[in-house]
Amino acid sequence: MEILGATLRVCVDDLETAVPFYERLAGGRALRFERGGVSVAAVGCFLLMSGPESELDVLRKVAATIAVKDVEETGRVLTGLGARVVAGPVETPAGRNLIAVHPDGSVYEYADRHS
Repeated sequence: MEILGATLRVCVDDLETAVPFYERLAGGRALRFERGGVSVAAVGCFLLMSGPESELDVLRKVAATIAVKDVEETGRVLTGLGARVVAGPVETPAGRNLIAVHPDGSVYEYADRHS
């Protein structure tokens, strides 16, 4: 399993107000999409999310998104190390992801990208 990087998850009240700041900070344009009633903007190492509080409460439980080369392989490695995969792998607009709970109780999203 190869870890390629991490994305910081940021829940914001107003995505339209937050995006310009993060675009300037990260030096790039945001990739926007909707997921389960939540508006998302990915810019640099930041994943900005805005939407219904009930949805954001769930998203706040995930500490970070970790980029990996292959989600299927990652799931096998995590399970072998004692983690519990609680969702996925599933397709996303950019690739595939899964959610895993580490043995210490930390929750992470692991994601790969389409080639």
